[in-house]
Amino acid sequence: MKLLLLHIMLAAAVVYTYFQFPGARVPYTALSTTLLFAAVFLLFWLGSYFYRRSYFRKVPKLAYFIAFFLKELLVANLKIAYDIITPNYRLQPTVFALPLKASTDLEITLLANLIGLTPGTISLDVSDDRSTLYVHTLYLRHGDVEQLKLHIKNGFERRILELTA
Repeated sequence: MKLLLLHIMLAAAVVYTYFQFPGARVPYTALSTTLLFAAVFLLFWLGSYFYRRSYFRKVPKLAYFIAFFLKELLVANLKIAYDIITPNYRLQPTVFALPLKASTDLEITLLANLIGLTPGTISLDVSDDRSTLYVHTLYLRHGDVEQLKLHIKNGFERRILELTA
């Protein structure tokens, strides 16, 4: 994880330095900056294959994780928007305890923050022994808390553990 952050910062520094020179051949636009950043990051990532192979496998998992989070964010926003627009009341607020496999502070913090970023859910507290996360949700389908727990555990928590392992 540290190497990933280092490569992101180095790629950003290279792109920033490139555009500071007055003779830059590429125009300074959002698209050119993004493409140049992706190219420089790709070079760092491909070079890491020779000295750290686990990192080489984690970057695609990070891309899938970001795509999964964006999908969950879109679905939650559409659900909230639909509930606001329609006259029917579909809210079923519930607080439940989610047992955690995540053990480090980073993993628990990421999980709690990602749960809080999706509309309709918020993480309330972590137990003292850091084995349970208390979550509040606005939408509970058919009163099935176990299905919601499995969705969070197989979605967010599993992907976070894959990245940090």
